[in-house]
Amino acid sequence: MKCTMKSRLFTVIAVLGCLVASLAHAQERSIIVASTTSTEQSGLFGFLLPRFSARTGIRVDVVAVGTGQALDIGRRGDADVVFVHDRPAEEKFMAEGFGVKRFDVMYNDFVLIGPNSDPAGVKGKDIATALKAIEAKGAPFVSRGDRSGTHAAELALWIIAGIDIASAKGAWYREIGQGMGAALNTASAMNAYVLSDRGTWLSFRNRGDLDIVVEGDKRLFNQYGVFLVNPEKHPSVRKELGQAFVDWLISPEGQAAIAGYRIDGQQLFFPNAGKKGD
Repeated sequence: MKCTMKSRLFTVIAVLGCLVASLAHAQERSIIVASTTSTEQSGLFGFLLPRFSARTGIRVDVVAVGTGQALDIGRRGDADVVFVHDRPAEEKFMAEGFGVKRFDVMYNDFVLIGPNSDPAGVKGKDIATALKAIEAKGAPFVSRGDRSGTHAAELALWIIAGIDIASAKGAWYREIGQGMGAALNTASAMNAYVLSDRGTWLSFRNRGDLDIVVEGDKRLFNQYGVFLVNPEKHPSVRKELGQAFVDWLISPEGQAAIAGYRIDGQQLFFPNAGKKGD
């Protein structure tokens, strides 16, 4: 009887040991990706990540914030991969040595959203003319104000329009310090203009009286890039697993998956990983 009890005890211990080892291994097969609210709120990650995990067995945990915050997370070494859309800020990150190699992944475009009544009369105009009209009339405008890629693009567009928004803004210009979904909800509630990436707009359902009023201007191009956080700066970076995610995104399979993501038949992102990287 004693021998049997000991055998069972050893068996239980062995099984528990295997379970603990399996759990530890499962935890090791995961990465953290710092990315933008547009990739999350558009539903793209919900579409891509199960496919990547099924292919590789690697779990991806996404921290979806503005691009500026995502880059800060990468600088701290609190993410393995950064996937964002602000090329000047990305280049600065790379120049500082925080990234290994940057790759173009996909693009879409920004669109200016506004009320159907179009109080500033901007529908069909180019983006610079539209912003000038909005500022001149003091028409309500919602800014993300969160250091995101969209916020950076908006600020650059005000400069293109010849407007110093820091001094020109008044009660008509509302900075919310939140993501794209919140900005669209605020614009819907206020019947205001707002700059949005097309992907989040297409997935947005609470449109109210809002619609696209300006699109197609080449200055509204929106490029996304991805890169592994430099493990020489942060040894905790899971470089093999993180690079596997980068490699999959720019592979024919990953690019096809990006192209295959649609809402109501409309493609949200267009793959363009044709470059070797920076």
